[in-house]
Amino acid sequence: MKKLFSIIQTIYRIFFKNPITEYRKRGMKIGKNCSIGTWEFYDEAFLIEIGDHVQITAGVKLFTHGGGWVLRKKYPEFDSFGKIIIGNNVYIGNNAIIMPGITIGDNVVIGAGAVVTKNIPCNVIVAGNPARIINTYENYEKKCLKHNINCKSMNLDKKKVIILKNESKLIKCNNSL
Repeated sequence: MKKLFSIIQTIYRIFFKNPITEYRKRGMKIGKNCSIGTWEFYDEAFLIEIGDHVQITAGVKLFTHGGGWVLRKKYPEFDSFGKIIIGNNVYIGNNAIIMPGITIGDNVVIGAGAVVTKNIPCNVIVAGNPARIINTYENYEKKCLKHNINCKSMNLDKKKVIILKNESKLIKCNNSL
């Protein structure tokens, strides 16, 4: 099964293009060491600037335009836009939405499903709809280090063994609804 998955990944890379390459062709500014896991091609990619070491995960939407549709009956050519600027060392979780005109600072984590309607300062963690600050980067780092198993570069079999040997380090939710 692993071999089949590896073959599929190789074929995919050969026949399909890298999203970063495609976005850059459309004018998006993308820094070094970035990972973009969404193929939501943005019409106004030239309005998006991404710093270094940014990961944008699957399903993330970056909107550079607003809801002008409702005004076009009265103003047929109406269109409005806003730049999106993302700082360095930023993680944007699955299915997050970033609205037009937003600036995101450095060292920021945006939780999965967050809807970002306001600028985000540096060194914070945000989540929710609308997104709000839930932690500082410093506290987040301390909390995460307690769960570090140091297995990022391992193959899946070796990673499984290491994770299961370190079960006491797994993340646990201590809150109830």
